[in-house]
Amino acid sequence: MAVHQSTHRGSGFHLPSLRRDGVDSASGAASSQAGVLTAGAYVFGSARVLMGFVFLWAFLDKTFGFGYATVSGKGWVEGGSPTEGFLGHVAVGPMESTFHSWAGAAWADWLFMLGLLGIGLALTVGVVLRLAAVAGSVMMALMWVAEWPPAKHLSDGSASMSTNPFADYHLVYAVVLIVLAVVSAGDALGLGRWWARLPIIRDHTWLR
Repeated sequence: MAVHQSTHRGSGFHLPSLRRDGVDSASGAASSQAGVLTAGAYVFGSARVLMGFVFLWAFLDKTFGFGYATVSGKGWVEGGSPTEGFLGHVAVGPMESTFHSWAGAAWADWLFMLGLLGIGLALTVGVVLRLAAVAGSVMMALMWVAEWPPAKHLSDGSASMSTNPFADYHLVYAVVLIVLAVVSAGDALGLGRWWARLPIIRDHTWLR
């Protein structure tokens, strides 16, 4: 017995694309050349802005001591060290002594703070996402090693209270940064497409 199927079969669920002229399209493709941005592009753009605020807030709080992660009166502009508290209290892992030697060093403070500011601005504005992904991933990897989730116990024998021996928020952040760069998340809610059209960026795509 033959079974006849309709020639108008659905191709599955698609998020609508948002065109500059306001016309919806069922296509899931995004084309910068055609001026089309999908709804997914705006989701990635929103994630990029939120991630940028994570880095920018850390920079501002450590700089001015707003009383959240950094105690009031202990901000960088007031003579406090952005790295001394965290690196000086590393209590586990293969780089414990190395991090202690770095804690409070001027070069470490400047490198850390410039990293937070640069990555935060790049993500918020939507440009230089590839460099931001590399720098942010390196920073997250170092912070992961500093907390060393695989350890069940600290150097003094007390429980580390690690909730997962591998996957913690540092690794999640690193993966998100890489994904945002790969999908060119600066094109929506950012200056990514304008940035990509600059002659120097067309000639040096690693600055994209």
